[in-house]
Amino acid sequence: MVQAVNDGLKSIMREDDSVLVLGEDVGPKGGVFLATEGLTSEFGEDRCFDTPLSEDGIIGVGVGLAMNGMKPVCEIQFQDFIFPAFDQIVSEAAKMRYRSGGQYTVPMVIRTPYGGGIRGGLYHSQSGEAYFAHTAGLKVVVPSTPYDAKGLLISSILDPDPVIFLEPKALYRAFREDIPEGMYTVDLSTTRDVLPGDDAVIFCYGAMVPVATEAARRIKESRNKDARVVDLRTLMPLDEDAVLQAARDCGRIVIVQEAPRFCGYGSELSAMIAEHAVEYLEAPIKRVTGFDTPFPNTLENYYLPDARRVTDAVEEVLDF
Repeated sequence: MVQAVNDGLKSIMREDDSVLVLGEDVGPKGGVFLATEGLTSEFGEDRCFDTPLSEDGIIGVGVGLAMNGMKPVCEIQFQDFIFPAFDQIVSEAAKMRYRSGGQYTVPMVIRTPYGGGIRGGLYHSQSGEAYFAHTAGLKVVVPSTPYDAKGLLISSILDPDPVIFLEPKALYRAFREDIPEGMYTVDLSTTRDVLPGDDAVIFCYGAMVPVATEAARRIKESRNKDARVVDLRTLMPLDEDAVLQAARDCGRIVIVQEAPRFCGYGSELSAMIAEHAVEYLEAPIKRVTGFDTPFPNTLENYYLPDARRVTDAVEEVLDF
C-alpha cells in the first residue's frame, strides 16, 4: 500500500503541475514511512518540500495554496498529531466553500497514517475518523488495498473539496497486489464487496477489512454460512444506498472499527440502519470495536478487534 500511495502521488504530479506535497520530512527523506520517497528528486523542492514541525502551519499553508489555484497534498506524520491543526481543518478548510457562497473551494488532501498495528502506543495509534466525518464540508476516505489506495488518492486530489485521507499503517506493507501503471481513479462514495454472502453482513474499513474477511472465512468453515464483507472505503459522504441494501439483503449485521466504541463511526452506521431498514433486521446490530480507553502499548493485541472477536459477533447474530 505504501508503494501504491507513492505511485499515486507520482502519477498525478506528472500529469498536473498544480499538485504539490508538503509536510514534515516528506522531502529528501521521503517521509517516516517512505510514502513520498523520490518525489523531491523527480519534481524538485518547489513541489515536494519539508515544513517546520507545525501541523497548524502545514494545513494553514495548504488552505491558502488551495484557494489560489494549487492542489496541495499535506502530510501529517501520524494522525495523532493532527489536533494542533484541527481548527484550520474544521473551521477554515471545511467551511470555505459555504462561507464564501461558492466563490472559493479548497481542493486539498490531508494524508495521514492512522490506527494501531505497529505497537506505537497511545500517541501513534489513534483512530480519529469520527471527528472528521462529523464535520460538514470534509470528505473522509480510508483505503484498505493497494489498488484502492492509489485510485482513491488520485480521486481525492482531483476532488474540488478538502479530503481527509486516512492510511491504515498496519496495512502499509501487509500484503502485495498488482496495480495499474499511470493514472486511474476509484470513485469516492462507493463501497466494495470483498466477499459475497446473504446470511450476515460485516461492514468494515481500513485495517479491519482483512480482519473481517478472515472472520467470514471462519464462519464459512465452521457454520457453512456466508457472511458478506463490505468495505466502506469512503466514510463521508457514505454510499448509504449500498449500505442499506446490504443490510436489507442480509438482515444480520456486524460493524467493525478499531476506534473506541462510544460515538464511533459504527454508531452512526447502526443508527442509520435502524432508522431506514429496521423491518429487515433478524437480530440486533453488533459492534466490534476498540475500547473507551487510551490506546494501550503492551495490550495492543487485546485492544484491537481480531478475527476471533468478529467471528463471535457474527455467531451471535446468526444464533439470535
